[in-house]
Amino acid sequence: MDDYPLLNLFWTMLELFVFILWFFLLFKIITDIFRSKDMGGWGKAGWTIFVILLPLIGVLVYLIARGGSMAERDLEQAQRTDEAFQAYIRRAAADGGGGGGAGGAGRSHADQLAKLADLKTTGAISEEEFQKAKAKLLA
Repeated sequence: MDDYPLLNLFWTMLELFVFILWFFLLFKIITDIFRSKDMGGWGKAGWTIFVILLPLIGVLVYLIARGGSMAERDLEQAQRTDEAFQAYIRRAAADGGGGGGAGGAGRSHADQLAKLADLKTTGAISEEEFQKAKAKLLA
């Protein structure tokens, strides 16, 4: 290790970083191919084979041809995930949180917390007002 120059060490670190970055990009594109609803099975298979067999050219062509709509598909996925999470919270609040114990009081607190969260997401109350009302509810 004593005879390995510092510049070569930096160059090796850069190569490793670019190699890891390449794999992240490749996985992101493959995920986008399979997430896309506007492409049929043959189109997905074709893009996948193209990206795997000719990785550099395939990734660059995919980014040129379909890169603009990748952000839209990411946004749609994030919105679906958020909606599913909100639905889960509402179901858990309606069920009393699944903790048993005091049924009526727990449900009313959960309902009020859900209403507060809805008011905060719609912008009817600020974050500070939400925190004050939540603290008052939980006290």
